[in-house]
Parts: sequence; structure tokens; C-alpha cells
Amino acid sequence: MGTSNSSFVRGAAILAVTGIAARIVGAVFRIILAAILGDEGIGLYQYAYPIYSTLLVISTAGIPVALSKIMAEKIAIREYSEAMRAFRIAFVILMLSGLAIFFVLLLGAEFIAATVIRDMKAVYPLMAISPAIFFVTTMASLRGFFQGQQNMLPTALSQLIEQLIRVGFALSLVLLYLPVGIEYAAAGATSGAAAGGLAGLLFLAFLYWRTRRSLWQEKKSQSSNPESVSRIISRILSLAVPVTIGGLVIPLISLIDLAVVPRQLQAAGFDIASARALYGQLTGMAGSVVYFPNVMALALSMSLVPAISEAYILKNDGLIRSRSAVAVKLTALFSIPSAVGLFVLAEPITVLLFNNAEAGYPLAWMSWSVIPLCIYVSTTGLIQGLGKAIVPALNMLYGGIVKTILAWYLTAIPSLNVGGSALASVIGLAVAAALNLYYVRRFTGWRGKVWELLVLPGIASTAMALTAYLIYTAMACFTGGFLSGGLLNLVATLTAIVLGIIVYFAVLLLSGGFTGEELQMLPFIGRKFAAMAIRVRKKSGSD
Repeated sequence: MGTSNSSFVRGAAILAVTGIAARIVGAVFRIILAAILGDEGIGLYQYAYPIYSTLLVISTAGIPVALSKIMAEKIAIREYSEAMRAFRIAFVILMLSGLAIFFVLLLGAEFIAATVIRDMKAVYPLMAISPAIFFVTTMASLRGFFQGQQNMLPTALSQLIEQLIRVGFALSLVLLYLPVGIEYAAAGATSGAAAGGLAGLLFLAFLYWRTRRSLWQEKKSQSSNPESVSRIISRILSLAVPVTIGGLVIPLISLIDLAVVPRQLQAAGFDIASARALYGQLTGMAGSVVYFPNVMALALSMSLVPAISEAYILKNDGLIRSRSAVAVKLTALFSIPSAVGLFVLAEPITVLLFNNAEAGYPLAWMSWSVIPLCIYVSTTGLIQGLGKAIVPALNMLYGGIVKTILAWYLTAIPSLNVGGSALASVIGLAVAAALNLYYVRRFTGWRGKVWELLVLPGIASTAMALTAYLIYTAMACFTGGFLSGGLLNLVATLTAIVLGIIVYFAVLLLSGGFTGEELQMLPFIGRKFAAMAIRVRKKSGSD
């Protein structure tokens, strides 16, 4: 697959590792926060985040993705001064946008609490989180600056710093303000987002200040035909607007789900309380677990935008196809075992994480959505790198329409209930992913090999699933006499997961699912794994 692919694969791996670490920190934070605040406090905390997330999508407006693409193109043709101009313009746009939306939320907090949320205790959590919009939006421009150079380490480190400061600051203020009132404690929790955003912004600003001279002033070069400011703004917006539309489609689908699923559960014969509980199992439990493997797809997508943009501006069709092949193969190699593993251990996982065995039912259905979701996300970065940002947005819209129609009918079937909604999600995401793959093939000429994309990962995943199931069952039988229920499930589930992963990679290595060249792309451990794979294959061949 060529050494030219190693940089974006390593960048994606670094982003994935730090992304997973940040998710783990966030999950622990949620558990601790729930124990401190209780149901009412968590409810107030949750009131603020959908508003914040939606306004943040509007505030950033897809500009960081557009910036990373434009900078990668300019750097590829050695127009460094033009790359810096694009960054400065994007920085100003995002800073002003973040400032404006910050004031909208700060000054409109009472109105939103009264008319949208209909709970005036939500005012303080909304006001406390509002500065985060300015900090995170401004920080996004600096992330785009480094990503445009295909340097993912600053973004990765800033994500981890942001999360650690957010959690530490939030918990400190929660404990400080809890005696004053639950709404003040919830505001302390949401203010953690602002503290984390500021910390991430300061870290990236420091890195920018340290590196900008060596990166740019020593590489001065002028374009023979420099673009005007209006032209650069036009290019940024032409790329950013479709990305923003795509970013708003998924929250919109979630809002439609909120209207459809509880209603159809009641149509299936469940009372309001049961429908509410089932919806919580589907979205709050199964949904959060399913999106965990998507961290790797998001990391791959972020790395692909500048990597494909570079190859595209250089008109290197072979490199585009090569990087497309690497991206799709990597997505298959981590999404297929993730889906199979979640399916086999659905109930033990929900018991481990949520102490709720019933949530294993929707998770078993939802687990299969991991594959199309990860394929859609990673190929979206690829298509955006080609300058076709509207295509994945429309594809997700089509998939969302299919999902909504199916959810309306399938959720109302009593025997399926939330399983029907989960199945609708799988099919809707499959439509979006299939359309993305079609356009990747159409735009790049990429042709996938069924053997390496489906057969080998499928065989290895089957071996992994059997191992995990047998290990879990055996441990449940033989250790039940001296381990309590919760501890038994913890030990058995984690052991089954670890041994299953080992078996998966062992089968892949022995069957040639990974090449030595592909293993060498991994950061830190790639060369050692590649050497080990060669030794293992030689030994198995001689036997």
C-alpha cells in the first residue's frame, strides 16, 4: 500500500487512541456525576448539552474541515503563504462566529429555558456552558491548522487535555456548589466544558506560537496568482456549508426518533412509563455503547480529509485509490469485530456498564449498525477530501428517511418494540454507507476485494466470537462459587473481551489479513508487530 499512506494511518491511530482515552474519562465522569447529582441534577445537566451541541455545529459551520482541506492543497503545491492566509481568514471567521453564538446563548438562556426546555432551573447550566462555544470554536481553527499539515498529534493531545480539565473542573465546582442548590451544582458541571475548551485552546495556541516561524517563515513562497480574500472566504464557505448540513442531519434524525419511537411503543401496547424506559435503554444505553467504536472511524475521517486533498490537488489518482483502499480496509478490520463482539456479549456489557440486563436486547440489534456507521463516517472524510462535501450529507439524509419510515412501522410491532427501531437504524445507516461506497468507487476508481474486506475479517471475527462466548460461559460456571454477581460479570466480560481480541488478531496475522507493510504504518508498535507477523507466518509455513 506504499509508505505514502503511513502518515495518515499513524495520524488516525494517534487520534483514535486519545479519542478512546477521552471517552473512557468521560464515561467515568458520567458515573461519578450521576452518583453526586442524582436524577434531577443529571437532568439539568443534560438539558444544556443538546442546545450547546447544536449551537456549536452552527458556530463552527464545518470550517475546520474546509480549512484542513485548503491548507493541505496549498502545502502540496508549496504555496505556504497562501496556506497561512487561509488559516488567518478562517481563524477570524471562527473567532467572530464563536463570539456571536456565545452571546446568543448567554443572553438568550432565560428565553431558551422558559420556551424550549420549560424549566427555569436550566438557566444557570445554559449560561455556564455558553463560554465553551467561543473557546471550542476558536480552538477548532487551530486544529484545522495542524490537520492541514497532516499533523494529528496536536489535535489528539488537545482533545485529551480538554477532557481531563473539563472533568476535573466540573467535579470540583459540583462539590463546591451542591450545598447551595442543585441548579448551581449542575451549572458547575456544565462549566467544565468552558474550562476544558479554554485549556485546549491555550495548548494549541502555545504550539502554534512555538512552531509557526519554523514552519512558515523558513519556507516563504509566493503564489504566482494569489487568491483574493473574498475568493478564499467563498472557497471556505462552499466546503463548510455542506459539512454543516451533514453535521445537522444526525441530530435532526435523533429529534425525529424522539417523536416517533416513544409514540410507536405506546401504539405497540406499552404504557408511558414502559415506553420511556425502553427508549432510555435504546438511546441512553445501547446507543452510547454502539457509538464507542465510531471513535476510530472519526479519527480516520479527520486524517483522510487533508491526505486525500493533497493527492487530489497533485492529480495523483494512484495515491487517491491507494489511500481509499487503506481507509476502507482499516474500517472493515475494526468495525466487523466490534459489531460481532457487541452482539455476542450484549447482555454482559450492559450489565457491566449500566447494571441493566434488559438493555442487552436493543444492543444486540444495534450492534450491527457499527459496520455501516463506521463505513459511512470514514468514507465521508474521503469524499470531503475530494471536494464533494454535499454528497455524504445527502446520503445520510436518504438513509435517515429510510430509517424513519421503517422505525414507524417496526417499532409498533410488539414482539420487536425497540428492536424494531434498532433494526431501522441498521438499515438506514446501511443505505447511507452503501451510497458513500458507490460514490467512492465512482470518484476514485477504487475496487474493493471481498476476500480481504469481508471474508478474512468475518472468519477472524467468528473465531473471536466463539472464544469470547465460551470464555464468558466457562467463567460464569466455574467462578460463580467464589465471585459475587457484579464482580463475576466484570471479570468474565473483560477476560472474554481481551482473549477474543487476541484471537482475532492472531487469526488475521496467520491468514494474511494484515500485510507487514500495513502493520508498519501503526505508530510506536508497528515495526515490532510486522517483524513478529513475518516470524509467525514463516514458522506456520514450515510446520
